[in-house]
Amino acid sequence: MKVTAVKKYKGMTYEVELDGERKIYLHADILVDYDVRTGMELDRTELRKIIYASNFRRAYQYALYRLDFRDYSAKEMKKKLVDTYKNEALCEAVIKKLESNNFINDERLSARLAEKYVMTKKFGLRRAKRELILKGIGELMAEDALAPYEERVGENLAELIEKKYSRRLTDRDDRNAVEKVKNSLVRLGYGFDEINRAVREYFDSLEQD
Repeated sequence: MKVTAVKKYKGMTYEVELDGERKIYLHADILVDYDVRTGMELDRTELRKIIYASNFRRAYQYALYRLDFRDYSAKEMKKKLVDTYKNEALCEAVIKKLESNNFINDERLSARLAEKYVMTKKFGLRRAKRELILKGIGELMAEDALAPYEERVGENLAELIEKKYSRRLTDRDDRNAVEKVKNSLVRLGYGFDEINRAVREYFDSLEQD
């Protein structure tokens, strides 16, 4: 097939007319890379390469645009791309390029999120792990990211009880109030043994004071 016209369409995008009928839209970079010009002949294989390169560039730029707003795991970004471009193989190739350029790094992301969930949000390790997996981080990587914070569990629980739940914990024998606090801490991802110990130590400290 023959390129019968190449004309500017919008911004850096050009309209390329094939055989006077079909039109495709290519970025200026693709025109230069493949030397697309009026009068050139293209076979189907060459045209498929050009269209693939155009789609790849578009998907890659879209991913970079998303990454301007927040970090994504490889799994999250792939879902976004596949939902938009419907070509899993192409999207997988885009992810590999993003990873090779260090724009996507699951290990870096999991470490940052682990710190956020444990140190800022005061989640227990169970909740933090669940949140990491929801972000597309693998289970083993999530566990590795959270390992440095295992010793923070007791401190976080004591801080939560003191700052957030102390108004409810005024009487060790008020089972209704105590159970409500414990249930709240379970939802934050703490284990029953950890919670029972922290609540017991809180009341012990009150009695000593």
